[in-house]
Amino acid sequence: MGKTDWKAAAKALKKKLRKLTDKGADAPTKAKKAKPVSPLAPASFPALPQIKGAEFSAVEAGVRYQNRKDVMLVRLAPGTIMAGAFTRSSTRSACVRDGQAKLLMKVPDGVGAAIIVNSGNSNAFTGKLGDQAVAAVTSAVAKELGIPAARVYSSSTGVIGEPLPYDRITAKVPDLAKALTEAAIEGAAQAIMTTDTFPKGAAATVQGEGGVINIAGIAKGSGMIAPDMATMLVYIFTDAKISQSSLQKMVSRNVDGTFNSITVDSDTSTSDTLLVAATGQSAAAEVKGTTAKAFEAALHGVMRDLALQVVRDGEGATKLLEVRVTGAASDEDAAKVAFAIANSPLVKTAVAGQDPNWGRIVAAIGKSGAAAERDKLTIRFGDILVAKNGWRNPDYKEEDGASYMQQPELVFAVDLGLAKAKRSVWTCDLTARYVAINADYRS
Repeated sequence: MGKTDWKAAAKALKKKLRKLTDKGADAPTKAKKAKPVSPLAPASFPALPQIKGAEFSAVEAGVRYQNRKDVMLVRLAPGTIMAGAFTRSSTRSACVRDGQAKLLMKVPDGVGAAIIVNSGNSNAFTGKLGDQAVAAVTSAVAKELGIPAARVYSSSTGVIGEPLPYDRITAKVPDLAKALTEAAIEGAAQAIMTTDTFPKGAAATVQGEGGVINIAGIAKGSGMIAPDMATMLVYIFTDAKISQSSLQKMVSRNVDGTFNSITVDSDTSTSDTLLVAATGQSAAAEVKGTTAKAFEAALHGVMRDLALQVVRDGEGATKLLEVRVTGAASDEDAAKVAFAIANSPLVKTAVAGQDPNWGRIVAAIGKSGAAAERDKLTIRFGDILVAKNGWRNPDYKEEDGASYMQQPELVFAVDLGLAKAKRSVWTCDLTARYVAINADYRS
């Protein structure tokens, strides 16, 4: 087949996929009619508490998208402390490398901070131009807000390998600064979306000693989601008084069971970032002792909520799937089995088709590389015992499995019967719409 024939075939495939997926995904580069919202989306954006000392704004800069806000700014009060985690990708973006370095810097007392994020262009794999773009954007924010550039964190998300038109962002910094308000966090969540179909937010409150402590977070993520911290862009804000070392330890402890326990397509982004900012503006005393335990539990809840919203918004998703693995010989083996199942295209397409094909789970366990013994395996769909002792449960009925698969939220439970290690991960199904979205991403 000649080059022209391949192009014609590719166009025909895209056209067919659009028909299969209700006219398919809108190309992110063009202003078209609103794309469909994930059927797993919450009814509305949650009511998030205002975080004293954290102000938000969002504008349309035309970085890549048209007729929508695509840059957001957060101004954080003097004295704010920062913690975070980033992707370990060897091709991580200039923003990620810059943020990693800044988190390690010693911060003078009483200095403010800021976060600026654009969607549409990831500023990744852009060489020295990427570093120059980060410097230009963070310097513009620093000058406008009167804070050191070392305290301005930036993130970019979108297409990889294209120079960031940072002048479009720096030109909007004055407008962003003028629009800052504690009430605009939802607009900030909308501005960081790419193929997301809904903005993501979560919150919690903790009764501290002498006052209430508020936590509010936003995230973006839909595709290119796989564990390697942070699997998306996440920004969490709290008015707690807490030391930087304590906050960083809490963030690091809770990453594994939340953002590093989700996968949409097994592809890790170059831009993954989690930043947590504590403004210290709550009337409550410093987070210590029993309050620290309650605060960490609440932080974990916000992180888990945001992580699951990303899976619910997985590109083309119609099902949320939790894979629970117990009885593994080690934590590492539990993770290997859980992700082998969650990332299996055969398992994920069976879920999309509502086919209770538990043989695909068996195959995924076998290929995982983890220790497993056939005659000790137990498999369940929810509460339905499908297989045990290396064989199909004689009481299992295919129609029961088929009925269970029609639910929007599913649990596949596997017990390896070897020891006590366990791991739960969350994923979604793999549909024709996922192919359509990614076939058209730059078209």
